[in-house]
Amino acid sequence: MKESQQPQDEQLSRGLKSRHVQLIAIGGTIGTGLFLGAGQSIHLAGPSILIAYLVTGLMCFLLMRALGELLLSDLNTHSYIDFIRQYLGEKTGFVAGWTYWVCWVTIAMAEITAAGEYMQFWFPKLPQWVPGVIILLLLLALNSVNVSAFGETEFWFAIIKIAAIVALIVVGIAMVVFSVKTPVGHASLGNLVNYGGFMPHGIKGLVLSFQMVLFSFIGIEMVGMTASETEDPKKVIPKAIDNIPLRIILFYVGSLFFLMCMYPWRYFSAAHSPFVQVFTNLGVTAAAAIINFVVLTAAASSCNSALFSTGRMLFSLTYGKKGKFAHSMGQLSSSQVPRNALRFSTLVIGIAVLLNLVMPGKVFSLIASVSTTCFIFIWGAIVLAHLAYRKQAGKTDKKQFRMPFFPISDYLILIFLGFIAVVLCLKSETLIALIAAAIWIIVLYSIKVVDDRMHRSTLK
Repeated sequence: MKESQQPQDEQLSRGLKSRHVQLIAIGGTIGTGLFLGAGQSIHLAGPSILIAYLVTGLMCFLLMRALGELLLSDLNTHSYIDFIRQYLGEKTGFVAGWTYWVCWVTIAMAEITAAGEYMQFWFPKLPQWVPGVIILLLLLALNSVNVSAFGETEFWFAIIKIAAIVALIVVGIAMVVFSVKTPVGHASLGNLVNYGGFMPHGIKGLVLSFQMVLFSFIGIEMVGMTASETEDPKKVIPKAIDNIPLRIILFYVGSLFFLMCMYPWRYFSAAHSPFVQVFTNLGVTAAAAIINFVVLTAAASSCNSALFSTGRMLFSLTYGKKGKFAHSMGQLSSSQVPRNALRFSTLVIGIAVLLNLVMPGKVFSLIASVSTTCFIFIWGAIVLAHLAYRKQAGKTDKKQFRMPFFPISDYLILIFLGFIAVVLCLKSETLIALIAAAIWIIVLYSIKVVDDRMHRSTLK
């Protein structure tokens, strides 16, 4: 497929360097789910959670290879939604694009709300919404300057998260090698099998854990939003994607492996960060403060990514469309940043944060669950678009960044996503989120159908 041509002033700038994209790719796979939610995952499956991360990590890598091949087939597309629109139709592109925008808005709502709570660790009397709004405005200012400012911010956010994980792994290696005594025994590889076996809750516990593990990888596809703003995408994007398996093994599997070697899996509380528990018991009195700073960074990083993604997605959805709103959102600033789309997305996120103060917690949690569940649809659409692309493209150049083991790999991803959908049906709260997500997608599709009919009738 030939690269599309656009006027220079309508193209996003290529201001992201290789190190930016590499760290964005890492940051996309490390979130608060690892630092805070790992205890719950461990309780669900025990040491066998490592299998869930390896299998899910492999599927995410194949997903990213499919996305990478699509991206490099046309480097001038605004986002991968353009490929979904091109190969799966205008209606599917519309549904996927607005679903992705709403998903990231909701994620930002949750993360900004959480950031306010983390700040209360140091300032307990500070209203929860104040630091959240301040962080949101600071991130908007950074994102509005140019894409390099976003890349640099995300680079340092990722460095902080990586430092925390590397510190844990180094301490874990030392404790296992020297069989350091702990309050509940000794650090040892035997801790992986001595407390009910490697799979203490059987196959059921392992199966149920996949849902939580998959959601911890949400954001990995964000590399696909950077292709049109990367200095040398043909070199940088493949490198970033091909390094994903190593990062998953190192950061997720590595950190959880050594956590469960240092202390028996049953020791960790499902309600508290295992990182805090480990460092506190090692005598690091500031452990809670340190990890609180790390999760605050992770929350700010996620919100930063949300602003980047929602701004670019809204720009992509409205670019070239008729109407005052679409014309405004589809414009670029002098620094080639979709500033109006960024401002609108920030306004929606900010309103949602304020509304969250009066919304019941369960309602807010349901909205967050629905948005994360929608990612199954978005990832599935990427794979289907890749299948359609390869069918249309026929034999591709061997030098291209091709999907390995095509088409089997694409079908494996779809089967895996179907498996996750079945797992969501096994618990009432996730089943409700799945049904709500399906209703959302049907409603969006219906809106597009009605809009198309009205447009055709006006033409007649």
